[in-house]
Amino acid sequence: MKRNFNRRDFIKTVALTGAGVAMGDDVMSSILTDRSSSVLHKAPICNPMQKVRIGYVGVGLQGTSHVENLLKVEGAEIVAVCDIVEGKVQRAQDMVEKAGFKRPEGYSKNEFDWKRLCERNDIDLVYTATPWQWHVPICLTAMNNGKHAATEVPAALTMDDCWELVETSEKTGKYCIMMENCNYDKVEMMILNMVKKGLFGEMVHAECGYLHDLREVKHDMEGEGLWRRDFSMHHNGDLYPTHGLGPVMQCLDINRGNYFDCMVSYGSKTRGLHEYAIEKFGSDSAQAHEKFILSDVVTTMIRTMNGETILVTHDTSLPRPYSRNILIQGTRGIVRKYPEPKIYIEGVSKTDDQWEPVNNYLKKYQHPIWEELETASKGAGHGGMDYIEDYRLVNALLKGVEPDMDVYDAVAMSAVRVLSEQSIARQGKTLKFPDFTRGMWKKPRELMVMKS
Repeated sequence: MKRNFNRRDFIKTVALTGAGVAMGDDVMSSILTDRSSSVLHKAPICNPMQKVRIGYVGVGLQGTSHVENLLKVEGAEIVAVCDIVEGKVQRAQDMVEKAGFKRPEGYSKNEFDWKRLCERNDIDLVYTATPWQWHVPICLTAMNNGKHAATEVPAALTMDDCWELVETSEKTGKYCIMMENCNYDKVEMMILNMVKKGLFGEMVHAECGYLHDLREVKHDMEGEGLWRRDFSMHHNGDLYPTHGLGPVMQCLDINRGNYFDCMVSYGSKTRGLHEYAIEKFGSDSAQAHEKFILSDVVTTMIRTMNGETILVTHDTSLPRPYSRNILIQGTRGIVRKYPEPKIYIEGVSKTDDQWEPVNNYLKKYQHPIWEELETASKGAGHGGMDYIEDYRLVNALLKGVEPDMDVYDAVAMSAVRVLSEQSIARQGKTLKFPDFTRGMWKKPRELMVMKS
């Protein structure tokens, strides 16, 4: 199905969930339509490439960081860049040229100029780091034009868009990958390695989240503030579950022998953004009269098909230190990352019932990918994990192998956002997860990031 996008469509997309949950169960049922028999599975394929030719859409702060990484990855070539701000396009072009590569073609005529980029016949991968509402249309257009697609988080904002990403990837045979950089964090990957080697025994419970004071960002009328504040004004749910959930999903084999069964969400009162505006701008300011509906703290509990529970927290409107609240617990032990990485393994830790530093296990359980790429990743964004994320994607396409994450991972994480908003609107109703894999999750398959 070919989509024609315009600004009105995007306004509808941003507002869809919020409007739907206010209309009752009939509308909710429509939004949650199960499309499990809509198409036959067709696994994406990728033949080995001599180089990966990339068109990049959205070269603001995060997009520019990715371009910098890709310029250092052997086999990656930036062919074209697009942004609605011409100066940002020129900055990216200058970066590529300064690095010794051919100057990429620039696209900045209007907010839909990415369509022309997607139509080029000399691009293998379209990579987007735009505001959230553009992720789906750019990915769909890329795949329908014969390109693999990669997007910053989240991959989708509505359940229908989740299904359309899945169906389009299957129909076209092209990968659609959500670039969840926290899956490549050094400590998270070490924990994953421990889990896969059985150090914690059988998995039982996990905790994770996105706990980040974004009050200043959301009151900044430049950059992310413009669109992050809009979502906080119109949506009440876990708007950003993927940073914590991505690593936990890998530990629990989601989509690879396990799957999300159901979930429930609750939201706290809404105070933080309003009080911040009064303190910073004054009680008579325009900012102090803005209305936000996003709960200061959103708490979600997920149950998996294999019986584990996952506690997910979204907390972006109150003063607090940054955390992803990572915790993994099994029948033989427990590990957590924040505020300091700590671990306890029954019969292994030196003192009963006492935490010990995770670094005590670093030599034995450091993930091989970090052993290989730590030097190359130095200086890259978010402690180096952004470089490893980009390297792993390009390397997979060069080798013609399955990437570390696929479209089913992308939509499973993104669907938590949709379902959390719907659960809160229905006073904490437990909701079932759609099976985007149509039963494929039951078949164990190797997690590519463990092949290193």
